[in-house]
Amino acid sequence: MRLPCQLVLTSFLLLGMGAPAWAAPAQYTLDPVHTRVQFAIDHAGFSKAIGTVSGSTGTIVFDPDDWSTARVEVSIPIARIDLGDAKWNQATLARNLLDGERHPVATFVSTRIEPIDAQRALVHGDLTLRGETREVALQVVLNGLKRYPLPPFRRTVGFSATAALSRAAFGIDAWSSVIGDAVELRLEVEATRSRGAADTGDEPDAADDVPDAEVPAPDTPVEGTPATPPTEPTP
Repeated sequence: MRLPCQLVLTSFLLLGMGAPAWAAPAQYTLDPVHTRVQFAIDHAGFSKAIGTVSGSTGTIVFDPDDWSTARVEVSIPIARIDLGDAKWNQATLARNLLDGERHPVATFVSTRIEPIDAQRALVHGDLTLRGETREVALQVVLNGLKRYPLPPFRRTVGFSATAALSRAAFGIDAWSSVIGDAVELRLEVEATRSRGAADTGDEPDAADDVPDAEVPAPDTPVEGTPATPPTEPTP
């Protein structure tokens, strides 16, 4: 009876060895051009002031088959805040509000993930803003995981996320009669698959630079289009 058991064990080992590498979590590098943090906050009861921060950097470790293994580390350059007016930007970065001179960068590091379904999860993490660290929960939606349609055709993942926080919880309590306390956050995130991330178990290979079948290769002219593929305009 030992021989059948050995055969079964060997079969399982072979199946495990043959599992595709993409089944493991892969590491992605944040695209600072296509990643944007937007915030909205009450302005004296008249409207919601809306601002954005561009240029965020960081990494995402993600396996679409197992959200629980995801990890996120992001740095947000607060000094690049934009409310659409130079004087308003300067006032927001003043010492009694965001104190951008002493705390020019905010960070978010995930601590645990609560999967909801195949497309959504709650991402809990520590947000450090103006020198104060508080837990924030992001409601995250996976928009897509596929090759980017323009050269160099890198594998790209995209998410949308929302969250809410109290500015007073981070010691930002000036001008309470004019500026609301509740801050609504919206994040639009794109990240490309990293190279050399051996610790993720998802070694990138030459196939990452090969376009999908429906996307013409860079040196393959398409009727009615230039031989050179288009490049994305720089904002």
